[in-house]
Amino acid sequence: MQPLDGITVVSLEQAIAAPYASRQLADLGARVIKIERPETGDFARHYDSRAAGMSSHFVWVNRNKESLTLDLKDSRALAVLERLLATADVFIQNLAPGAAARMGLGAAELHARNPKLIVCDISGYGQGGPYEDHKAYDLMIQSESGLLSITGTEDEMAKVGVSFSDIAGGMYAYTSILAALLERARTGKGTHLDVSMLEATVEWMGFPLYYAFDGSEPPPRAGAAHATIYPYGPFVSRDDRTIMMAVQNEREWRGFCERFLGQPELADDPDYAGNAQRNAHRAALGKIIGDRFASLSHDEATALLSKVPVAHASVRTMADVWAHPQLAARGRWHEVSTPAGPIPALTPPGIVSAEPRMEAVPALGEHTREVLTELGLSTTEIDAMIEDGAA
Repeated sequence: MQPLDGITVVSLEQAIAAPYASRQLADLGARVIKIERPETGDFARHYDSRAAGMSSHFVWVNRNKESLTLDLKDSRALAVLERLLATADVFIQNLAPGAAARMGLGAAELHARNPKLIVCDISGYGQGGPYEDHKAYDLMIQSESGLLSITGTEDEMAKVGVSFSDIAGGMYAYTSILAALLERARTGKGTHLDVSMLEATVEWMGFPLYYAFDGSEPPPRAGAAHATIYPYGPFVSRDDRTIMMAVQNEREWRGFCERFLGQPELADDPDYAGNAQRNAHRAALGKIIGDRFASLSHDEATALLSKVPVAHASVRTMADVWAHPQLAARGRWHEVSTPAGPIPALTPPGIVSAEPRMEAVPALGEHTREVLTELGLSTTEIDAMIEDGAA
């Protein structure tokens, strides 16, 4: 499944949001040419060295790409980028606010040279408005979107443990580009996409926003438990293993009381009849449920929960997830090449293929000579650019 085969994406990208978007396009067959600074490259290459000596962030979001190094302060390098964009299908950038426009890479200028180009700008706050020029990283957007205010425990807020806002921005960039490609097929014209990480995150905040609508109290921070549905969260078994479980409706609640708790009368107790009442009395109900879990081993508890049935899950570590039996059974792990050797990578969700596109994570500047040669530069010109640090 390579529906984007033949589509060329040029991405002036760094960190997570834009690289995540372009990797999704690459996974579907697009040719992605990643523009990086000579010598240092995308600064995400240097976040850590946990993935076989490479950055965990970089390995995650940069497979299936070509790395072209260009110092865009050099007129020769900027001319190379402009030649690439003259025939490209998509341009993605997430530089600091205003940086691309100052180099003549704004949507209006690019469309004047290539009307079919889809230009996707990704930034923290979008173009226009009082926050337009603010630098923004994931934690800043988690803060401004209100996400931090509802995440954590009663005593302390907590950031989401992955790059939530970067991923949100990257996914809206990815889906918007797919929509723009469909529109271009109909109209023959490219378009400008202005993706704001703040707006992407606030879109995903729909439940707490509407819960707190018109001055109502927001959902409380509830740790690993659901803030407003109960029982829905962690309980500890006799052998000190944490099990997540959720009751979503009154049919499940009655079955849970009868088959798991062994207290069918609780189903009709006025304190627990309906989610609102269970949520209001969660301390007392939590003691009853917690005591029952504490009397059972992990395997005994999960077996009973399956018989109710209600949704439940084991809390797994990173090591557990690498060996997850469901992912193994569905053959979702493949290998990609990297400068440090092969490394496992998860097949893109939704794609069912015995041979998904799993090409290499590029070394810095690995494809520079190849791409410059494609553009018609001579060996002498290429050597000079590399020697001068322009490529």
